[in-house]
Amino acid sequence: QLQLAESGGGLVQPGGSLRLSCAASGSRLAVYSMAWYRQAPGKQRELVAGINPGGSTNYAASVKGRFTISRDNAKNTVYLQMNSLKPEDTAVYYCNAVLLPMGYWGQGTQVTVSS
Repeated sequence: QLQLAESGGGLVQPGGSLRLSCAASGSRLAVYSMAWYRQAPGKQRELVAGINPGGSTNYAASVKGRFTISRDNAKNTVYLQMNSLKPEDTAVYYCNAVLLPMGYWGQGTQVTVSS
C-alpha cells in the first residue's frame, strides 16, 4: 500500500518561494503518475501540476511559469517548487499518485501567502 506524506508548506510573503515535498513509502514511486492538487476554502480541489513516469509535465494555466514539478525516483519523492507566490495560491496542497486502477492521496500541507 502506497503512503504519501507532504511537507514544506508554511506562511510566505507575496513574491516569495516555497518547495513542497511528497515522500512515498510502501511502493516504488517511479511507476506512478504523480500530481499536486490544491484546495482553497470554499472551492473545489484543482489540479496544479502533474508528472508522468516518463517525466512529461503539465501545469494549470494559473501557475505555468511560476511552479515546477519534479521527481527523484531514487529518493521516492516528488517536489513542487513554487516561485513568485501570490495570495491566490493560498490553499491546502495535496500530493496524488495514480497507477490505474488505484489512486492515493496525502494528508495535505497548508500554504498561506500573505503579507
